[in-house]
Formats: sequence, C-alpha cells, structure tokens
Amino acid sequence: MSTRTPIRGGTAAPGATGGGAGLGAPLELQHAHSRGFGVGFVVKLVLMALINAFGLFGILAAWAAGSWGILAFLVVALIAADLVYFLPTRKLLPAKYLFPGLIFLLVFQIFVLIYTAATAFTNYGDGHNATKDAAITQLTTTYEQRIEGSGAYPVTVLEGADGLALATVRDGQVLVGTTGEPLAPLEGATAADGRVAEAPGYEILDYGGVVAAAGELADLRVPVGEQEAEGVLRTDDGRTAYAYEPTLVHDEAADAMVADDGTVYANNGEGAFVSADGEALRPGWRVFVGLDNFGAIFDPEVLGGPFVSVTLWTFAFAILSVALTFFLGLLLAILFNDEKLRFRNVYRAVIFLPYAFPAFLSILIWAGLLNADFGFVNQVLLGGAGVPWLENPWLAKLSLLLVNLWLGFPYMFLVTTGALQAIPGELYESAEMDGAGPVRQFGAITLPMLMVAVGPLLIASFAMNFNNFNVIYLLTGGGPQDLESTTGVGATDILISFVYKIAFAGGTNDYGLASALSILIFIMVAVISALTFRRSKALEEIS
Repeated sequence: MSTRTPIRGGTAAPGATGGGAGLGAPLELQHAHSRGFGVGFVVKLVLMALINAFGLFGILAAWAAGSWGILAFLVVALIAADLVYFLPTRKLLPAKYLFPGLIFLLVFQIFVLIYTAATAFTNYGDGHNATKDAAITQLTTTYEQRIEGSGAYPVTVLEGADGLALATVRDGQVLVGTTGEPLAPLEGATAADGRVAEAPGYEILDYGGVVAAAGELADLRVPVGEQEAEGVLRTDDGRTAYAYEPTLVHDEAADAMVADDGTVYANNGEGAFVSADGEALRPGWRVFVGLDNFGAIFDPEVLGGPFVSVTLWTFAFAILSVALTFFLGLLLAILFNDEKLRFRNVYRAVIFLPYAFPAFLSILIWAGLLNADFGFVNQVLLGGAGVPWLENPWLAKLSLLLVNLWLGFPYMFLVTTGALQAIPGELYESAEMDGAGPVRQFGAITLPMLMVAVGPLLIASFAMNFNNFNVIYLLTGGGPQDLESTTGVGATDILISFVYKIAFAGGTNDYGLASALSILIFIMVAVISALTFRRSKALEEIS
C-alpha cells in the first residue's frame, strides 16, 4: 500500500511540480484562481474603486453642506455596493444585477416623488426660496445706504483660511478686516503706491481671482471700526469700497425687522415679515403650509375654475388620442393583414415612416404647416384660406388631436399587426362554419383577443398622453391663452403644461403649488391605471 505525504498549511507535497494554479500550487492561489482573479476581477476592482472614491467625495460634500439625508443614503448605498460585489457568496448573485437598477430607481423615481410631495406642503417659490436666516441676511444687506459724507476706501481683496478679507492702507499702515472683524493693523504687511503689496497669512487676489469670487465678495461686509455707527465696508469691483449703514435690522427678541424710520415688520408665521399696514418684505423664507396649496387648487377664486376645465380637457385629450390611434392603427393592420394583398410589406413600411422620425421635429413641422398666415395647409391645400388652426380654441384642440393621431397611429399599427398574426386562424374558420359574418367575428374574436395582448399597452399610452407635454408645448404652447385668467392658462393646456406654467412661466414660480398639482396628476394616473389593469386581468380569461 502506497503512502502519501499530507498537505499541511497549504504547502505542496514533496516532489510536486508545476506552477500557476496546478495541483502543486498553494491552496490560496488555487482558491484565488477558482474565484476568477483575472481580467474581470481587475476591471471590477477598478470600477468599485472609482465608485467608492466618488461615494466618499459625495459623503464629504454632504457633510459639509449639512445634507444629512443625502449623507445617510450615500453611506448605506456605498456599504451595500461593497457587500454585494465583494462578498464571496452565490446568494448575492441576483443582487449584482438588480443593485444598479435599484439605485437608479431610488434616485430618479422614489426620491423625486418624495421631494415633490414634501414641496407640495410648503410655500416654496419666488420670494420664499431659502431659510429664514438666509432671508434675514439678504434683507439686512439689501436694505442699506451709503453713510453720508463718507469717502472712498482703496481696497485689496485678500483670501485667507476663513474666507475673503478686505485690506486698505491708511497713513502708510495696512489694515485688514473680515466679516465680523473690523479693520485692524496686520503685522508684517507692506504697502506700495497706496496698495497692499504683502499680507502674511493671506493671498492677494488678482483680477481673475476677484471675478471668480464675485458671489462671495458681494456678501462681504467688513466693519470699519468697533462702533456700529462707523458702518461697514462694501465693494462691488474689488478695488474701491464705501461705508454703508443698514436701514433695516433684525430684532431677535421680537422676531421682527425694524426700519430706521421705526416701522416694524413682524413675522406673520407664513414665511414673511409684514408691517402693520400689510406691506411684506421680500425675500421671505420657506415654511410648512399644510394643505393650503391643495385648497388653492380647488378654490374657485384661485385655481378652481381653470383646474376643472384643464382636467376635463386632459382626460378628453388622453382618451381620444388613445382611441383614435388605436382604431386607425387597427383598421390599417386588418387591411394589410390580408395575404392576398400585393406589396403589403411596402405599404407597412410607408405607414411606419411617421414613427421613425423624431416626434419633436414632426410637431414643429406641423406647427408650420398649420400656420394661419403662411402655412402649407391654408396657402396651398385650401387655396389661400385663413383658417385659424392654432388660434381658435376648438380648432386648436382638433389640430392637437390630428397631429397626435399622425404621431401615434404607426405604433398602434405595429402592435396590432403583431397581435392579429398571433390569433389562430382556426377560430375564424370555426366562426365561419357557425355562420358568423365579418362584423360578428370582429366583435367576438378579433377585438377580445386583441385586448388581451394590447390592453396594457393602451394603459401605458393613456398615461403617456395624459402627460404629453411635448405636443402641447411645441404645437400650441397651451394657447390660445385666456386673457382674463391670472394663471396664464390656455385653451389647449393639459395638467402637465398647466403645472409648467405655474412653476416656470406664470411670473410667480410657485413651486409648492405646482408640486401639489403634480401629486394630484400622479394620483389620477395611478388610480386609472390600477383600475384598467384589473379590467385587463379579467380579459385574460378569454385566452
């Protein structure tokens, strides 16, 4: 009986030869080779190193900005990524493929939804963008005036460890001050030709540096002396400063802004300082307003009237767009599904052409074709008629439906063609033997079988058209506009374009109100989609 020398501690047996990951190689190397420590592992290592580097950068940036929610998310996501891609277990194999999609889902869907919902309960918008402290700072710096009789100060902009500073030369001595620290002599500093030449502990900014720091420089206020009456230095160009005094100060005890003429602007609890006669100071700050935005949507004196009309048109536009595109696509699919038709593949390719072009280009071309003054439709097809296709409210709605039909029917033609070809021919043969005609066959076989296949696609098409911002914005801009409306709403605006106008084009940029409308849109689409999906499940029994 032969004997073998056992392997201890991962060393090879005596007399074993060969290298690499052979039988005589150390066990650690064999295990490494079995785990695939090759090119793929190196690529993964490099990618994960980059991800960790960017993640740590984001964590530090969130820490510096005080964004604790983002910081916590980045920490959890980074730890989870390292565990998923480095733990040597097959149980995490599905997670390696699902993890990137999950992160994108959280960032681009869940976070957006949560942030929009949170904004909907605030007064976020023009004049209420930042925090209360930021608003107070902005008010005190905005409401200030130059001290009467004060002269100009030739200054030099410095940058130190604590930020920007101003330096000036007085009686041959260099004085330096920062925000909150009045001008004081700087030991070791020198001047030449009335300008600071050297300032120990500071960097003298040149013209490019001053321009780059323009934002921070605009907020820089340096006290001239220990007494408040001496004012503060402020510079716009980085070379000459003047002494200013505030005309509006914050009274912390009363939580109010007090003007130099004695007027008191009290905190009204709604994100603004307001005087006794109702004058509000701008900017204000963002505060929680509860259900006020939702109340404004349904209030007839605010948005109630426009909201109802826009909502009704939105449902009509979405339903008619889906119905028209579906039935036209289905009609053409049935016509070209006849095997006896010659050149039917050529016809199918021609019909599919509108879907092959970018939608935004097609919409812009249609806007030109329908122009009342020089459009092709009026000038050529109608012999110079001046039909206001995009200026009349009803014609504009009709134009939208027709253009959307042009854009959408090729897609419906494509999906219904595939669905028709999947219906067994034996069903039609049996129906003919039972005496069913073409109409009865369509109602009893074709349409039910089609709905099983294309029902979910119709739901998705409804949701897309419910929020079809592109065709509204590019073709009519939501117009023609109702000149009596204060919201800027037009006859062809749907809810999503109405949200856009409230948020960006209404003059007030009311993001809180726009977010509330967005939440309502989400709820509408979710409820309708859920109900129609339940109905489509019932249709599955047909198959």
